[in-house]
Amino acid sequence: MGFIEQVESIIQALPTERVTMLFSATLPEDVEALSAKYMKKPEYIEVKNPIVAKGMIEHSLLSVEEEDKLSLLKNITIVENPDSCIIFCGTQQGVDDLYKKLSNANYSCGKIHGGMVQEERFSVMDDFKKGKFRYLVATDIAARGIDVEDISLVISFDVPQNKERYVHRIGRTGRAGKTGKAITLATPQEENLVKEIEEYIGEEIRNIDSPSKEEVARAKVAFVEKMNAKPRLKQDKAKQVNKDILKLYFNGGKKKKLRVVDFVGTIAKIPGVSADDIGIITIQENATYVDILNGKGQRVLTAMKQTTIKGKQLKVYIAK
Repeated sequence: MGFIEQVESIIQALPTERVTMLFSATLPEDVEALSAKYMKKPEYIEVKNPIVAKGMIEHSLLSVEEEDKLSLLKNITIVENPDSCIIFCGTQQGVDDLYKKLSNANYSCGKIHGGMVQEERFSVMDDFKKGKFRYLVATDIAARGIDVEDISLVISFDVPQNKERYVHRIGRTGRAGKTGKAITLATPQEENLVKEIEEYIGEEIRNIDSPSKEEVARAKVAFVEKMNAKPRLKQDKAKQVNKDILKLYFNGGKKKKLRVVDFVGTIAKIPGVSADDIGIITIQENATYVDILNGKGQRVLTAMKQTTIKGKQLKVYIAK
């Protein structure tokens, strides 16, 4: 979705003899057309209602008039008081408008939609993942593929216009074995859309009452405290992993008839090092780069200054 040209360029560069697998949370006609175009007699495997069947996500529906949506949204967020929440709107303009209103109400929030430049979208998502703000206002397309830990609440400020998008929305919460909530705000004019979604997921979405004034009043203090608290930034897992990786340069490669197995076999024999500590190996004509994982880089560097590979003593440095 939105990257088909790049995907086709990658496919054209791949070997014709290959195994191709396509994974999708839903299979609308455009995705099915891709499988017909790029796959040869594929096996079709379907997991029936994976999100609903696992019971990891609690679905709820609130009936509301259009003019009361913002007030209801604020009451829901006060009562639920999530650490991390995505609010979906149907259009880019809707995202801009809601983001402005929430910002004016001192919400810790950001926005993302397809009308923003890519660098800006990346920056927003990076800040959201780190926990710099609690509420992300987003469109369906921009939020595809979002993988953020601990999103406990997803709110559909607008009912999605097709049933597949509902599945993608609620799939942002209840991830990695955790539970989550998905609350949809629906106007009377959107009842047919809700019925289509219920038929699609094979489950009736439970109607719930709006939070009472008493509930909102009781929860307000905790909500304000959390909103005013300095965010506790989450660790970037990728950066943490990369801290434990050291890339080494060896001054020998294909011309010296060196192969991946030669490097793996030699390095894995170093005391305290195993094949699991060896990452990507890139062999060029006159050089080889080896990623050493799990903080074992310095140990390997020291040992390889005194160790031959296939009978050859290679110079080894930390790669620049």
